[in-house]
Amino acid sequence: MAVGAAAARTIMKKNYVRPLDLACGAVDLSHGGGGRAMLQLISEVFGRAFDNEWLRRGDDGAVLPAPAAGERLVIATDAHVVSPLFFPGGDIGCLAVHGTINDVAMMGARPLYLAASFILEEGFPLAELARIVASMAAAAKEAGVPVVTGDTKVVEKGKGDGIFITTTGVGALPAGRELSGANARPGDAVIVSGTLGDHGMAIMARREGLAFESGIRSDTAALHGLVESALAAVPGLRVLRDPTRGGLAATLNEIARQSGVGIVLDEMALPVNPQVAAACEFLGLDPLHIANEGKLIAICAADEADALVAALRAHPLGARAARVGEVCADERCFVQMKTALGGRRMVDWLASEQLPRIC
Repeated sequence: MAVGAAAARTIMKKNYVRPLDLACGAVDLSHGGGGRAMLQLISEVFGRAFDNEWLRRGDDGAVLPAPAAGERLVIATDAHVVSPLFFPGGDIGCLAVHGTINDVAMMGARPLYLAASFILEEGFPLAELARIVASMAAAAKEAGVPVVTGDTKVVEKGKGDGIFITTTGVGALPAGRELSGANARPGDAVIVSGTLGDHGMAIMARREGLAFESGIRSDTAALHGLVESALAAVPGLRVLRDPTRGGLAATLNEIARQSGVGIVLDEMALPVNPQVAAACEFLGLDPLHIANEGKLIAICAADEADALVAALRAHPLGARAARVGEVCADERCFVQMKTALGGRRMVDWLASEQLPRIC
């Protein structure tokens, strides 16, 4: 998307080109070749959806206002390779926006801007591309985080599996705020903002054609507003993470290793939707290992846990927030769970990918 939408439209008018057939047309190699066809794709699909003052300039990058004095920049990037591309509760487009905004927000930063890169496969329907881009634009607008620059490439049929999207986010981190997976301390409380496994099971159910009485929907959402509420209530938050690939289990193991501590979960306290629990039991899966795209993990001092849970529950995206465990001293950095039967079991890393192509 190096050429701005306005510039592309001007070129199209001077060199008349028939409008794209967004209903029945498909991506072809010329759309990535740097010529008029690429300009047209940028103008009629990307430029129209993402239009803003920075993108409109049409330069190879975006010159952006500096953050407030004393703030530091945070940058995060994420690639998205979801299958299927459309699923209950979302699609690869809004997921690409939400995922990167959340990575910035988990650092305690205020998300400011996004960049987006698309790899398209020859033959990909333009109608589906337009739908995905419109979903991205709507998600970015709702979050207040514009897409200010990007790029598009087209690969031969059979070499791209439809569409891959990479998004990069930039945010501003206030002075003195230091959130890190290395900050957990023995005695701290572990809190999750809501039910586990919704996104991964929504993908799996659609992929396998499974139907459940109460439909499972992805939880994909931008969490920066929820993070603001949490930090306003508990400025001394130690750790924030979003448990995406690998779910709660992988994320807590990462934190335990970074901080050099152990973590003990309470099985009875873990929030899981009944339909997700039933689907996991049917498929032989563990909700602790299933990806989430609209939940966060927070670790804070034990005496601040109640205030944090209350603040999360007061926000629409944190209504099912719960205190689910505690940090303990353990040089082995084990994550364990107190089971409903009164015993303990290890909550280990997965040895392989449980659900591939989910985010």
